[in-house]
Amino acid sequence: MAQPKRRTSKMKKRLRRGAHKRPTPAVAICTACGEPTQPHRACRACGQYAGRQVATISVDD
Repeated sequence: MAQPKRRTSKMKKRLRRGAHKRPTPAVAICTACGEPTQPHRACRACGQYAGRQVATISVDD
C-alpha cells in the first residue's frame, strides 16, 4: 500500500479542513408577524404558512 513521502503540514491540513464547515441555515421573514423563520416551514411565532393559518400556537404562562 502506498505511503505518503512527506508529512502533511499544519497549514495544508487546516486549509483542507476549512471547507468542511456546516453551511448557515437560510432565514426568511414571516409575512404575517415579521419574525425570522426557515423557508418552506410554518412560522413558530404565529403558525402561518403561505398566508394561511396552519398551526395553533398556545402561550404557556
